[in-house]
Amino acid sequence: MANNESLVALNGTQISYIGHDCKEIPEFLGETYGQFARRLDLSFNQLRSLAGLKMFTELEELIVDNNLLGNDLQLPRLPNLHTLTLNKNHLTDIEALLEHLADVTPSLEYLSLLGNEACPNQLVSPDKDEDDYQRYRYFVLYKLPQLKFLDTRKVTKREGMEAQERGAFMKVVKPKPEASLNEAGSESHPLPYSPLPRGSRDPMPHKGVFAKCRYIYYGKHSEGNRFIRNDQL
Repeated sequence: MANNESLVALNGTQISYIGHDCKEIPEFLGETYGQFARRLDLSFNQLRSLAGLKMFTELEELIVDNNLLGNDLQLPRLPNLHTLTLNKNHLTDIEALLEHLADVTPSLEYLSLLGNEACPNQLVSPDKDEDDYQRYRYFVLYKLPQLKFLDTRKVTKREGMEAQERGAFMKVVKPKPEASLNEAGSESHPLPYSPLPRGSRDPMPHKGVFAKCRYIYYGKHSEGNRFIRNDQL
């Protein structure tokens, strides 16, 4: 126990356990500091789960940057938590994350998700731009309207109002990957564009279709004849 505690940086109610490559929160942290810790920093580890937080009942700030947390992230209910930073993890499903946070962190005011695929920032995704990031902000603020700070920027009153009006329509939907096999079970090879009906696009040999035309066109009103008098036809 004493050896483990030597790895902990303690400053009043602030606990830091940084850079120890742990994959889960050590039990001794919760047993020793859980009842009085207000701030917990677990950055630069290899955490895949935060199940050990159930002992930190009074936690107000949680920093878990640079870990391996994914879409299966589950937090215990932390009613006093107002600051949460999850920068540089493996989060991709923004909607599921926000719905979970809305349920278990009702006092949350500061949230940072930079460095995750769920946060379309140009520093991480060069194909994203400021418009992508702003749509992300509207969606986050729509789901968590009590936020005062998101990532590195303060939430303005106007931005909060815009989020409530437009945020529901800002969800980014990723296209589903195309099936590698077609209905026949062979590899699919998209055909070039054709204006023909789908049934006639089959590259296999097929017979033509004969039918009677219901209307007869005499050419009196065609574009080519619009300057010719009727008596000249």
